[in-house]
Amino acid sequence: MEGPNDIEILLKTIPWFNELKPEHFEKLAKIASLHQYPEGGEVFREGDRQDCLFIVLEGRVALEIFVPHRGRVRILTAEPMDVLGWSSVTPIVRQRTASARAILPSKLIGLNSEAMRQLCEEDHELGYVVMHRIANIVASRLTVTRLQLLDMFAAPTMED
Repeated sequence: MEGPNDIEILLKTIPWFNELKPEHFEKLAKIASLHQYPEGGEVFREGDRQDCLFIVLEGRVALEIFVPHRGRVRILTAEPMDVLGWSSVTPIVRQRTASARAILPSKLIGLNSEAMRQLCEEDHELGYVVMHRIANIVASRLTVTRLQLLDMFAAPTMED
């Protein structure tokens, strides 16, 4: 298992954190942990209590939701450097809204959600960078969802 210095080095390779200062990396390393999942390994389940924000370092992870009468439906495939569980850092959401499953052997870094919220509250400079990044993720995911809905509900054209 890697120690805090190794985790700090890994954090510095993540573009999501480019604007952070050295002391921010030290703080984040203290609340971070590495997670390895085999192909098919469950990262988290829809309905679980939110405990970590995850960043994919290696592999690929499917984000899925349960749809009545259809079962599990994939809504996103997370690649290296993608973030999963961003809502765990927001002030309201406390429950997973989707499931995540490794579709390739995967290595993720997990940041304790509660500790991350506290760090952002105590250090507004760090909080600004983190929440700015989360806002970008939310905007991107909403755009993807909008396109998926348009595709799903688009009326087929009838040509005579």
